[in-house]
Amino acid sequence: MSDNTAALAMRGVRKTFEAENAPIRALRGVDLSVQRGEFVALMGPSGCGKSTLLNLVAGLDIPDEGEISVAGEAVTGRSEDELARMRRRHIGLVFQFFNLLESMTVLENVALPAVIAGRRRKMAETRAADLLDLLGIGDKAGAVPGVLSGGQRQRLAIARALANEPTLLLADEPTGALDSEGGEEVIELLGRLHRSGQTIVLVTHNAGVTAAAGRVVRMRDGRIMAPEPESQLDGRDNIVITAG
Repeated sequence: MSDNTAALAMRGVRKTFEAENAPIRALRGVDLSVQRGEFVALMGPSGCGKSTLLNLVAGLDIPDEGEISVAGEAVTGRSEDELARMRRRHIGLVFQFFNLLESMTVLENVALPAVIAGRRRKMAETRAADLLDLLGIGDKAGAVPGVLSGGQRQRLAIARALANEPTLLLADEPTGALDSEGGEEVIELLGRLHRSGQTIVLVTHNAGVTAAAGRVVRMRDGRIMAPEPESQLDGRDNIVITAG
C-alpha cells in the first residue's frame, strides 16, 4: 500500500461472518483513504458494515482479504501483540456505552492507557488532567464515573481515547446512549477536536453529528456508496473513496 501519508488507507477489504442460515458479507471490497486532520462520518442502515469497518481498522478483527494501514503502518498481517502495540500508538477508541472503569476516579480512567503504554504515572496523570480541562470536566478529576451525567461520561471516554495522542480517533455511535443535550455536547466537542487537527472516523445514525464532520461517507450492503457532491464540502477535506 503506497499512501504512507494517509492517516488511514484501506484497499480491497472484505469480511464475511459465518451464520447458521447463510454467510453474512459484512464488507465487500472497500477502498478508503483518510488524510490527517479529516473528520469522516460513516452513515448507513444497521448491518451495512460500518462497525465492522471500525473494528478492522482498530485491529479488533481480521479481514478475509485486502490491506489496511494506519499512519503508514500495516494493520493486516500482524500478531495480536503487534496489533496491541499499534493500537496504543495510533488508535483511540470511543464506544456507545462508555466502557469506563467504575472503581477508578475520572483522572485514573484517562491516565490508564498511557500507563499501560509505558508512560510514567506522573506524566500520564498530568496529560490526563490537561485533557479533562480541555474537555470541560477538569473539576470532576477526583470523582468516580458513576456521578457524571451521560454527556460528561462520554467526554470522559473521549479524553481516555486521546490519552496516547492517537493518529486516529475511532468513535462508534458516540451519541447513541445520550439524551439530546448530552448528544449536542459531544457533537460540539468532536467538532472542536477536529478543528484542532484531530483525525476522526465516526459511525453514527445521528444527522446532527454529520454537520460537524468534514465529509459524510454512506455505506450500504458492505460497500461505500458514491461520495457526497463537492458543493457539500467545506473546502478543508480531501478524502479519496471508491467502492469495490
